[in-house]
Amino acid sequence: MAVADIKNSLKKNTMLIALVIVMLFFQMVIVAADKGSLFAPANVSNLISQNAYVVVLASGMLLCILTGGNIDLSIGSIVALVGAVAGTLIVNMHVNIYVSILLCLLCGLLIGAWQGFWIAYIRIPPFIVTLAGMLLWRGVALIVLNGLTISPFPGNYLRYFTSFLPASNDKTLIFALSVVIGVIVTLVYVVSQVTDRLKKQKKGYETSSSTMFILKLAITSAVVLFLFFLLAQNKGVPVVLIIIAVVVLVYSYFTSSTVPGRYLYALGGNEKAAKMSGVNTNRMLFFAYANMGFLAGVAALMCVARFNSAAPSAGTNYELDAIASCFIGGASAYGGTGTISGAVIGAVFMGVLNNGMSIMGIDSNWQRAVKGLVLLAAVVFDVVSKNRKKSA
Repeated sequence: MAVADIKNSLKKNTMLIALVIVMLFFQMVIVAADKGSLFAPANVSNLISQNAYVVVLASGMLLCILTGGNIDLSIGSIVALVGAVAGTLIVNMHVNIYVSILLCLLCGLLIGAWQGFWIAYIRIPPFIVTLAGMLLWRGVALIVLNGLTISPFPGNYLRYFTSFLPASNDKTLIFALSVVIGVIVTLVYVVSQVTDRLKKQKKGYETSSSTMFILKLAITSAVVLFLFFLLAQNKGVPVVLIIIAVVVLVYSYFTSSTVPGRYLYALGGNEKAAKMSGVNTNRMLFFAYANMGFLAGVAALMCVARFNSAAPSAGTNYELDAIASCFIGGASAYGGTGTISGAVIGAVFMGVLNNGMSIMGIDSNWQRAVKGLVLLAAVVFDVVSKNRKKSA
């Protein structure tokens, strides 16, 4: 195995390595302080439930950032508004669950399209449009809720976001089925990676060495199996994990294997060059923000189920969590660079920081300070790396 391959792999997986180090650090500190374990089955399940919305929002935010370092400041307010609509339809008006979910997603999509129109076709800076949206949609949410909280949501709605598979109290069945799901997921992952590698080799694309490829497969498979083993010891596989897995897979495929996905990278790399190459840059910019509104709607449905209420304060600072996840996961502040997998790693990183510091009893103000420093460090790393490449 060449030294160059090792260096290249370390560079590509810097944040993943940092995540592992942070997790091991918290595990040692928590165990030493006799406060349980970061890898306790119930704690892992809670970590997934608490940070599911971050993964969904970060997947959409990445597309906005790819277009040129643009962000969406309004998604927290959109979450509050869509949550308010969900509470009104499902709890107050007793509208059919599926119709209500469809209307809520449509609401998020329309809000995203509204903002995308001003950004893409009128060319008002995204910062201004989404800042206005942050104020506007929060105000509308307060009007819809009349400043009050709506709760509780019916059980037939909650089960789609807060239940576990299998829906049973038989611990033997839960353990067996969870492990089987983990094995199936691992096999699908291995087959997809091997197939993708063979396709790249057939087309003459550059691939990593066989040793590094096998090592990556082995480590990833072990992590997936360990995760499902832990979930099997609690209540099983959270339904919300399946939802975020679908979102991550769909958007990973979209950004890496479709023409529109590559257009987003081209738009962020050099908009003028992309336009001259035939890319409809206005349409791609519009799509990024309309899609962000749609995913904010998905996150809203998840959040109201998790809290079992629709509150005016819902979604506060959610946009900051999503933005931080993308930048920590390797997205460039200038656009054109970033991956969905990186955004997921960033979201997990933020979740582990929150969870670890909470278990240790660290004051919430210090938690914010630490997260701020981590975000700054990630962006500084990106800028310094780019400056080094330019000067090389």
